[in-house]
Amino acid sequence: MTKLTDILAITGKPGLYKLISRGNNMLIVESLVDGKRTPTYARDRIVALSDVSMFTNADDVSLSEVLTNCGKKEGLKAVAMDPKKASNEEVQKWFDAVLPDWDRDRVYPSDIRKLISWYNILVNAGITDFSIEEPEAEA
Repeated sequence: MTKLTDILAITGKPGLYKLISRGNNMLIVESLVDGKRTPTYARDRIVALSDVSMFTNADDVSLSEVLTNCGKKEGLKAVAMDPKKASNEEVQKWFDAVLPDWDRDRVYPSDIRKLISWYNILVNAGITDFSIEEPEAEA
């Protein structure tokens, strides 16, 4: 089962990637969109989805929790709204139902569009468990 710690966003490359293996100064990743494998290097800015969070008016909320809320709202199906064609008001209204306490000053419509596209990529790739597994404690 794929965990959010193995799903990566790479700056400058569209979509999301699954970590396949690690090499000397590089990672081998596979696109969740088309399945192509490519190397990424230390100069690439790579972020695991488990390390991403969204701003709220209280504490930051992990992307794992936000994606879980998206899944509850959408019934673990892709979001029907096209984030590229939807107006700012439409994506903000949709996000109100997902995370009511989001910080409207620091979360931009472009961030919500990226969230929707990431959620759709994950669901279309068959990844619907957005929990982050905690490492097991040693006895």
